[in-house]
Amino acid sequence: MHVVSLAETASQATRTRGPRRTLLRAEHGQASVLLVGGLVGVLIAVFIAGAVARAVGRDAAAQRAADLAAVAGAKAMHAHYDRLFEPAFIDKAPNPRHLEKDAYLALGRAAALEVAKANDVPTATVSFPDGETIGPVRIRVAVRDVVGAGEREATIRATAEAQLGAADDLGFASGGGYDGPLAYRQGKPMRPDVAQAFDRMERAAEADGVTLTINSGFRSDAEQAVLFARNPDPRMVAPPGKSLHRNGTELDIGPPAAYAWLAANATRFHFVQRYGWEPWHYGFTLNAGSSPSSTGNDGKAGVARGAVPGFVPPQFASALRQAAQRWNVSATLLAAQLYAESNFNPFATSRAGAQGIAQFMPGTARTYGLDDPFDATEAIHAQAHLMRDLLRQFGSVPLALAAYNAGPVPVSACGCVPPYPETQGYVARILGLMNGAGQPLGTGSGLTVRLVS
Repeated sequence: MHVVSLAETASQATRTRGPRRTLLRAEHGQASVLLVGGLVGVLIAVFIAGAVARAVGRDAAAQRAADLAAVAGAKAMHAHYDRLFEPAFIDKAPNPRHLEKDAYLALGRAAALEVAKANDVPTATVSFPDGETIGPVRIRVAVRDVVGAGEREATIRATAEAQLGAADDLGFASGGGYDGPLAYRQGKPMRPDVAQAFDRMERAAEADGVTLTINSGFRSDAEQAVLFARNPDPRMVAPPGKSLHRNGTELDIGPPAAYAWLAANATRFHFVQRYGWEPWHYGFTLNAGSSPSSTGNDGKAGVARGAVPGFVPPQFASALRQAAQRWNVSATLLAAQLYAESNFNPFATSRAGAQGIAQFMPGTARTYGLDDPFDATEAIHAQAHLMRDLLRQFGSVPLALAAYNAGPVPVSACGCVPPYPETQGYVARILGLMNGAGQPLGTGSGLTVRLVS
């Protein structure tokens, strides 16, 4: 019989526990490795996620910087655009208002780069997609940044383009006693000089604590006919063709609380109360003779249809004057259009097939009876005829110009200057030329800044 001693029992217990402890230590060691590995993976994932987030954030910041820089450059161009078309000399003396194209582009470039730098963009380049034209209106900004993720680097690039385009609130009066550009105040149309005078009167009224409200402005004969049909009493509503509102000089101004102030102050701003029984009806008297088209085609009516701007070559001045008078279209508008179309080159051709000084496509030329697009005189008359029709169709100089360039269909589809860079630039250049020639559409340049891409 074998008696197991206490020592042997302890030894067996020790031998039994030994391998289990080794296994436990091994399992514990593997768990530690897995735990550490998991933590490292999490840290790497967090690091990568942070790097990605930083990259995405920098990408958005780069695009924002490009957008802001492009808009800033376009605003600088907008502020100086008219100066491109100012004469270099006046009475043989240098005109300080005139700006050469290189200087104009330099102003846009400097403004864009300044804004890019303010937004912490390390590299920015500025270009002008239509820089070869007579009046560039587009500016493109490209920015570049580098984002680091460990030993790896990612390059971020962003571009933006802004341009000058026609303002949305420009109209053109027709079908009344005034055929010309319209300015809008409180949503009501009127002659641009009337709008400027109203601005001065409104500021004076506000200083005296009086608010002026415009209830009516220019009305065509067709619009007047609708009013007269509703109330056919000539003591209350003038018949079509008789209302002074057709001249673009008349404003119906309220509210009744302003009548006393108007009676006492309106004449200071060249407004007179037309009728004693209508305390709201005021007419602008300064330069009033320049508006009625009924004065005849003598170059003084409407928008100075017979006045040919100074940038027109002498050999085309007579044809422009005659076409403007015949078709009742501004000579300045026609001249600016020819400058933008062909730079007064009677033999110009385009890659699209447009021909002559007015760049007629063959089909359009046939429609308007233009047998020889290279005959400058006949082409100018056909151009004036076409513009007369487009102005009647769209009631707006910018829209008529857009239709001349891009065709009536896309203009009719959107009721706007279509978002084609060529068409937008074409309209802006002509408006700039008209402003420089002293015939602005409205009280400003007629242009606005838009971010286009």
